[in-house]
Amino acid sequence: MTSRTDRSPPASSSTHSAPCFWGVDVGGTNIKIGLVDNQGKTVAFESIATEDPAGAGGAINRAAETCRKLAQAANVPLSGVVRAGLGTPGPMSLAEGKLLNPTNLPGWHNFSVRKALETALDKPVSYINDANAAALGESWVGAGKGHRGLAFFTLGTGVGGGLISEGQLINGVNSFGSELGHIVVDSRRDARLCVWGGGQGQLEAYASASAVSAQAKLGLAAGVESSLRNLIPPASAGQNPHDFEITAKEVHEAAVAGDSFALKVIDEAAFYLGIGVTCAVHAIDPGLVLLGGAMNFGGQQCAVGRRFLQGVVDEFERRTFANVFAGTKIDFATLGGDAGYIGAAAVAKQDFENK
Repeated sequence: MTSRTDRSPPASSSTHSAPCFWGVDVGGTNIKIGLVDNQGKTVAFESIATEDPAGAGGAINRAAETCRKLAQAANVPLSGVVRAGLGTPGPMSLAEGKLLNPTNLPGWHNFSVRKALETALDKPVSYINDANAAALGESWVGAGKGHRGLAFFTLGTGVGGGLISEGQLINGVNSFGSELGHIVVDSRRDARLCVWGGGQGQLEAYASASAVSAQAKLGLAAGVESSLRNLIPPASAGQNPHDFEITAKEVHEAAVAGDSFALKVIDEAAFYLGIGVTCAVHAIDPGLVLLGGAMNFGGQQCAVGRRFLQGVVDEFERRTFANVFAGTKIDFATLGGDAGYIGAAAVAKQDFENK
């Protein structure tokens, strides 16, 4: 599994189409920053650590300094960069430009992140949910280019999403639009809990890397035969399933080697993702569904990845209408980890052109 495609962004490029935009994609571990031109080309790129001794403000100041360094490295004057786009995980208030209580950014709660970056850069900043940004990036220059509609699922530790209908990103009244990971796919009273806690029966409890890991551990704890058992330290055998770790990457590797239990875990994730895809398509009928994020099981280049995708397609076909199935394409996204900062730059471009 990979979180990026092979198309790594350049350190710097001397040719670009003016004006330029900064795209800043804040994650729990890293902040990806790209200088992107008017055609969606990455002119310069750098990733920095999110954690900062000075807290959220210090991280934003370092991000702003990195933005300026990228412009300098690419010989783009600061006057040629007209706006920045900022993507962060939710929950958030887009209207206030504020992070509320993101689980993977505990030191950033109730932080006015947009204002902080505007002050540090002395430039206007557009604010967007990180998964929505990734959807916009794919729509601009990725696998969604040329499509007016898109349902985008990001599969990682959790499940994020982005919905674009008739060319418009769906942000929602409460800045919660397009949260596809929180679609309910299991209504039973004993359904699994969301990976971040709270929500029950929601997609990310069934089709995220955390969910794949959890189901593998539960199966092993119950005595299922699998080569994954070789990864458990001897002292952990027979203990509580949470006392040892099996990652989604390890499940993928076992599946590639032909492990039937690992394949079963992946097939189950595809089954529930197919339900989620059906819900999204029946809501907005986008014509295109893309699967992005780190958990792609090797994508089109791997037999397990192709099997995973086909499982999603098969479940969607079983649950939808014949004409809707015929008119909907489901595939892997192509921008990998670049989609977030490119999409953040895209929303900056949109706002610049509209205002």
